[in-house]
Amino acid sequence: MIDKIAWLHLVDGRILSTRSRGKDVYYLPGGKREPGESDAETLAREIREELDVTIAPGSIAAAGTFEAQADGHAAGTLVRMTCYTAGYRGALKASSEIEEVAWLGYADRGRVSAVDQLIFDHLHEAGLLR
Repeated sequence: MIDKIAWLHLVDGRILSTRSRGKDVYYLPGGKREPGESDAETLAREIREELDVTIAPGSIAAAGTFEAQADGHAAGTLVRMTCYTAGYRGALKASSEIEEVAWLGYADRGRVSAVDQLIFDHLHEAGLLR
């Protein structure tokens, strides 16, 4: 099981997604925790590294946990994505290993990882992702 934290940032029915250098698939911003990190610490660190913005600690709210086959891993390797919403300070921009930042809608579901597809479905059914 691969344990990851993700940031759900929606604006006008679209969700912020990222594409890493050399990859074709988009992923929700976030990543794996370092030893001893809390979910909030992981979220803040990963978003700072990937998008060069600061997560507002008091605004972090749980948004669900999703599991699916992990992209690029052997069959049966699952990823568990614990998702949070949060406010931020700064201007969003691709940083570190991120090549592209994109605002995706539900029609882009086929362009994201398997676990992100489950999240897209959930947000679409809730009327948050168009």
